[in-house]
Amino acid sequence: MKLMIRRTGAGLSAYVPKKDLEEPIIQIENECLWGGAVTLRNGWRFVLPDLPRDTRLPITVEARKISDAE
Repeated sequence: MKLMIRRTGAGLSAYVPKKDLEEPIIQIENECLWGGAVTLRNGWRFVLPDLPRDTRLPITVEARKISDAE
């Protein structure tokens, strides 16, 4: 699933174009963000691709959805 990640004044945010949904990222599995799971405020969890640590934001990536808390 496509996921756009950007930095906002309040931290990291993820936009899911397919659902027209933007939520803050509240939990990051890996300190460098890439190659681990992230959790959105609505409970959705995604595994991000393994990208270089210095990848610039905003970026659109293909992420795998691993849970849906709703």
